Amino acid sequence: MENRKFVAVPHKTFIALLLLTGTVCLSLTIPANLQFSQLLGINRSKIKEVNAEANNQQKFAEFQTAMEASLNEQFKRQNLLSGAPTSFNGKIIYDIKPAVNKKVIALTFDDGPWENTTTQILNILKQNNIKATFFVVGSALQNNPELGKQIVTEGHVIANHTWNHWYHFMNPQAAAFEIDQTTKLIYKLTGVKTNLFRPPGGHLSNGLVAYARSKNYATLMWSADSRDFQQPPPATMVNTVLEYARPGGIVLLHDGGGDRTKTVQALPQIITKLQQQGYSFVTIPELLEMEKMSEKSEK
Repeated sequence: MENRKFVAVPHKTFIALLLLTGTVCLSLTIPANLQFSQLLGINRSKIKEVNAEANNQQKFAEFQTAMEASLNEQFKRQNLLSGAPTSFNGKIIYDIKPAVNKKVIALTFDDGPWENTTTQILNILKQNNIKATFFVVGSALQNNPELGKQIVTEGHVIANHTWNHWYHFMNPQAAAFEIDQTTKLIYKLTGVKTNLFRPPGGHLSNGLVAYARSKNYATLMWSADSRDFQQPPPATMVNTVLEYARPGGIVLLHDGGGDRTKTVQALPQIITKLQQQGYSFVTIPELLEMEKMSEKSEK
């Protein structure tokens, strides 16, 4: 029979080995996602909740600060893009006097928004990274609200061109309806409060401009008429605009009120040829702001 030898193990060493063996066994049987603190009965969920709440509060504070900055910038931008400086309240404007050697010009579009045509013009402007000013007719905006929203969303200026585009004489009540209803609808759909007005046909003495001036609208006319309402060939339209273009000028075009296919065809050429002459494009409020700054620099 084989002799067996027993090795004496110190008491403390034996306990340590026992604990080590138990730990290894537990590691093999306990799910990997179970925390050791749970085995000991320590509830760490409260600690996590406190940490999470602190992190959320910090993130919310950062978000709130960012949103306030964004809103302030948006309000500033909307004021610049939707209206004229107060120094132009009640005035009739055909063009402005920009700073020396500043070749800027404003493209404006009347009588829309119009199905298809307005979309095509917006696409051309986007392709050329140009912002323009759209004088909308209230009834057309009511029929095409999404196009009105798109005008503003894409960074263009939206302004008032009456509700019905009528030329005949109007008493103050009729003029008020034509202008006020259009301004209200613009605000309802886009959030823009405009004080820019253009009278249909450029008529200054049929009661509309008198009412607009009494309400501190800036009345915007033009210095370069494309005559596109007569539907001339695109080449003729381009030449007409180039003939009357000048620094600080305002170009009259149409995106609604009829078939504007030729305007759509002429627009890319108008843009290209004006750029070749050194012009850059601005909105009406930007143009008026330049006039304001030019006046200050001369004083």
